[in-house]
Amino acid sequence: MNGDNSIEKDIQNRLTLGNKAYYANQFLFKSRVVSKKLKIKLYWSIIRPVVTYACETWGLKETIKTKLIAFERKVLRKIFGPKKDRDSTWRIETNDELDKLIRHKNIINYIKHKGQVGLAIYIEWQKRECLKKYVN
Repeated sequence: MNGDNSIEKDIQNRLTLGNKAYYANQFLFKSRVVSKKLKIKLYWSIIRPVVTYACETWGLKETIKTKLIAFERKVLRKIFGPKKDRDSTWRIETNDELDKLIRHKNIINYIKHKGQVGLAIYIEWQKRECLKKYVN
């Protein structure tokens, strides 16, 4: 967060780091030997953690959500490349097709889940602290 309480610069920095993580591992994502399923797992384990580091503290405004979703779709389109239709024409995957490929586990849902898990851990910690006060 910067001086004017905006996290947009921090998120833009995270997206830049995510791009760097993609290009550093581009040989894996462009390989024809690696299956689509493994490429998705690689995306989830290499790129997404870089982008979502400390996301529990983010306030998700619509502009931020749009940037994150656009980044994810851009990377997924690079990973999967164009698709050949039955009539031998090439096209990019639609947003719905990309959503099905990642089984609706998009970056926004991931961030929301991490925030809920973080809140649950905090609540559990608070309960234990209260119990310690009563026991001691």
